[in-house]
Amino acid sequence: MHQVRFLDPSGYARTGEWTGESIIFADRSYELEDVDILPPCEPSKIVCVGRNYEAHAHERGATPPDRPHLFLKPPSAVAGHGDRLLLPQDARIDPEAELGVVIKEQCRNVDRSDAMSVVAGFTCVNDVSNRTEQDREQNWVRGKAFDNAAPIGPFLAPVSDVPQDARIKLRVNGETRQDAARTSMIFPVPVLIEEITRYMTLEPGDVIATGTPEGVAPIQDGDRVEVDIEGVGVLQNTVTMDP
Repeated sequence: MHQVRFLDPSGYARTGEWTGESIIFADRSYELEDVDILPPCEPSKIVCVGRNYEAHAHERGATPPDRPHLFLKPPSAVAGHGDRLLLPQDARIDPEAELGVVIKEQCRNVDRSDAMSVVAGFTCVNDVSNRTEQDREQNWVRGKAFDNAAPIGPFLAPVSDVPQDARIKLRVNGETRQDAARTSMIFPVPVLIEEITRYMTLEPGDVIATGTPEGVAPIQDGDRVEVDIEGVGVLQNTVTMDP
């Protein structure tokens, strides 16, 4: 079942089943145009993994890391499927397609052999990046943690629905910019969970953004951005450069 959070016509937040054509909740069917899609979880934090694809590290002029390169995005960065993203103007803004791992339960010090037992499912993440600021600072707060820098959605897919070699794609105005298999990750999901939980407790609903393939390029006002992950779905947003 693909689990989706949404606001029904009366304004109540619900969790239902996404059928592709409608949403089912409590034996009632809601048409997609009658509801607002919410992010599939409410993370206390988003743990992002940088340079987890060798080709992307090289295109950014960096050396592939010998351990996961981690940084954080706050809950205030989260946006949902269909939201219009108000993004900084006068800066290079790049979208990044990433497989998102949603955590099921509070966990710490999880061995990689048990890592998938703490995963609720997979979703799409767009790691929106302000390269102008990212390239100026060490901790990437201005470059990665600004409002609308973490669109997530549209729903939560079971782990079993997502192939081990699932394709991760990004399209801008229908043109494909990124396309790679998750098998190209330097550090796969179980390794990431083991490493992250050595240092911090993950809470239910927290998200791990597992890194982006090569092909990053800037977007501009009015662009339509889609993150398309095989077995998960398509996260779509439109961009407005905030004056």
